[in-house]
Amino acid sequence: MKVILLENLIKIGSIGDIIDVKRGFARNYLISSKKALYASKENIAEVEKIKKELNKKDQERKKNAKNIYEKINKKEYLVKKLSTENNELYGSVKPTEISKLILKLDNLEVKPSMIQLVTEIKSIGNFKVKVNLHSDVQAEINLKVEQLENT
Repeated sequence: MKVILLENLIKIGSIGDIIDVKRGFARNYLISSKKALYASKENIAEVEKIKKELNKKDQERKKNAKNIYEKINKKEYLVKKLSTENNELYGSVKPTEISKLILKLDNLEVKPSMIQLVTEIKSIGNFKVKVNLHSDVQAEINLKVEQLENT
């Protein structure tokens, strides 16, 4: 199925590109999240008209992403969790939890979907976490997981 992209997407394409993707991906993700339109003649003409505006919005998003990048890149965050004697966590550290931590400590809103865990965090230690702020801006934060002291 052919669609026109309305924003820059990593490994997919940039604004105004007409790409061929699977029907389910187009319908369930790209079109439903307003990242693309069906590639009809009317839509192609419409996107050509609003391409400058879309590029301006994208540049603004990129600028905001760079601001967040400067504040969180290489920063270390501390998470305290209950764990067993052999340093395994009860559960794991999820992107939602990391997102709430960044919001609480730095007052910056980072969506959980932007957070990419390199490996699942199920034990105590130091972990690197990638944060995709924009298709051109990726930050990396350090997550230090420590044992929560029982009192």
